[in-house]
Amino acid sequence: MPDQASALQLVLSGDPALFAIVRLSLLVSLSAVVCAALIGLPFGALVALTRFPGRAGVIVVLNALMGLPPVVVGLAVYLLLSRSGPLGSWGLLFTPAAMIVAQTILITPIIAALSRQTIEDLWLEYRDELAAMNVGPAGRIATLVYDARFSLITTLLAGFGRAAAEVGAVIIVGGNIDGFTRTMTTAIALETSKGDLPLALGLGFVLLAIVVAVNAAAWGMKRVGEQYAG
Repeated sequence: MPDQASALQLVLSGDPALFAIVRLSLLVSLSAVVCAALIGLPFGALVALTRFPGRAGVIVVLNALMGLPPVVVGLAVYLLLSRSGPLGSWGLLFTPAAMIVAQTILITPIIAALSRQTIEDLWLEYRDELAAMNVGPAGRIATLVYDARFSLITTLLAGFGRAAAEVGAVIIVGGNIDGFTRTMTTAIALETSKGDLPLALGLGFVLLAIVVAVNAAAWGMKRVGEQYAG
């Protein structure tokens, strides 16, 4: 109980070290979601609305990539950004930018696969109507994305939840440097191994609160979408 009380005190008192870690975690995860959305949403819509040879294979691969092992992604990004790697001259390794790259790679397939399924389901529903109105490809995408906006927001929240809980990839490419690349998940792992349970528990409380808030927001968006559709 003393550890839990101390952890709660850290959170309620606005401990600078704790909230600096929280701010960095949110910055990295939100940036990764934005980058993944810019790639995943258009790609998912493209796969949903076009027919091409090998499309079924692309969908299978896309769905499989939703389960990418984080440590494998971290290792791949590490090799790309290391001094001997092709992008080593950029100097991104062990920086927040490297963590954003790793998280973007992890969640882009999630956003692309979920948005593909959502938009394809709507396309089957509106295909005849849009074809009768002579709506072009760009207009189709815009119409379907707008109509599926609540479901797509839920998809983005799912991606954020995945990014916020990530530890394997970010610790490999970020290095868990105090005050620079230490996120909530990596700090929890480190502080637990050091025996500093109050800080680890405090960060755990905040991370749980964020996960609950994200899931509540996703549920709320789904409810709003159902009411709007009804």
